Amino acid sequence: MHALAYPAPVRLVIARCQVDYVGRLTAHLPMALRLLMVKADGSVLVHSDGGSYKPLNWMSPPCWLTEEPGVWTVQNKAGEKLIITIEDIKHDASHELGVDPGLIKDGVEAHLQELLAEHVVTLGDGWTLVRREFPTAIGPVDLMCRDNEGTSVAVEIKRRGEIDGVEQLTRYLELLNRDPLLAPVRGVFAAQQIKPQARTLAEDRGIRCVVLDYDGLRGMESDEFRLF
Repeated sequence: MHALAYPAPVRLVIARCQVDYVGRLTAHLPMALRLLMVKADGSVLVHSDGGSYKPLNWMSPPCWLTEEPGVWTVQNKAGEKLIITIEDIKHDASHELGVDPGLIKDGVEAHLQELLAEHVVTLGDGWTLVRREFPTAIGPVDLMCRDNEGTSVAVEIKRRGEIDGVEQLTRYLELLNRDPLLAPVRGVFAAQQIKPQARTLAEDRGIRCVVLDYDGLRGMESDEFRLF
């Protein structure tokens, strides 16, 4: 038995396996051929040939992977476990990806994020900014805020709000709500324009939609660098 230390190369394993998640919630995936991804940040993701980017199950860092013959056990600091029972391995390879330059966003979208971070009270009285580009195992949340009651709120910002953006925020919320230090985390989907289908999906998932006035945000005065 050995535990893997990180940082390490990204590891891709195609294996016939079953997966059990044991913690505050339980989930079971029966035996099937799947892609197991072990990322350099320590996260472990279980993918099928479908569902786009969304894994079937995962464990976000900080967590620890222990390998025994036929069984992987991934455990986080809360004691939750992702148990992967492996029947047969078809492929096992590791790759150094190096330093990623990060996502280069559309200029307007990036400026929207900057403006909304500076004027986060436009989302609600008493709101405060925790951090821009709040890190998660699957990418950064545009803004992490706290509302006037101290509840964590993840804000995803788009120029055009479409279903893909709602799905992206949903993934972030599923991951963030596993962290007992943050949960409960609510979501805000903010964009200059929001498609009706995206709004319907967001509201069905309890995500608040906000239409941003770009020109209005640009016209707001900032006290950030004012001396008097």
